Amino acid sequence: MPHTLLLAEDDRAIRQALQRALTLEGYDVTAVDDGVQALAQGHLLCPDVLVLDVMMPGIDGLQVCRVLRAEGDRTPILMLTARVETADRIAGLDAGADDYVAKPFDVEEVFARLRALLRRADHRPDGEASAGNPLVVADLRIDGRARRAWRGERELELTRTEFDLLELLARNSGIVLDHPTIYDRIWGYDFGLGSKNLAVYVGYLRRKLDTPDTPALIHTVRGVGYVLREA
Repeated sequence: MPHTLLLAEDDRAIRQALQRALTLEGYDVTAVDDGVQALAQGHLLCPDVLVLDVMMPGIDGLQVCRVLRAEGDRTPILMLTARVETADRIAGLDAGADDYVAKPFDVEEVFARLRALLRRADHRPDGEASAGNPLVVADLRIDGRARRAWRGERELELTRTEFDLLELLARNSGIVLDHPTIYDRIWGYDFGLGSKNLAVYVGYLRRKLDTPDTPALIHTVRGVGYVLREA
């Protein structure tokens, strides 16, 4: 059975071209042109994955994400955005998106990111994250079965990608993971040497983990990657 995909994009040319390309790639695509329809069709169709434009009339893509996540909907969401500043990317992650592609985009990159999101969704909850006892590093505790994490007594509100990244680093506590390894384990492919995608996710994860009263857990090893360890 083909994966069902809901596409919400208000630019007619982009919507039609992307719908055609995704259909040829084997997806069962439903396309709409605003956020109101995206929410309605999302509730009706229960798609395997959503592709949402950020800027849409009525309800924008960020608000669609917030509503779905507030309802407990964990469907993977890929955002399409013309905004490339770090703050705009962070806004998408904070709203509940799992990944994003900046316009103008290469359709092959969209395909790759969708494959990675679907692989990760298909592998839950029976994959590595659900095995064994909760992970504990310093005052960080991660429950893979429930997909919940705490720093001390404070529960962390994490997106799917943030949780996967934090868990990967915690399972390899004290070990420096290089960029290609992290890209392969979290996204299933390499974004390329010029990508800042990983740095954005790490930065936002740090903002959720650290407070002025707690030591940093995720450390940058310049030119190599990242490591999670006690201070």
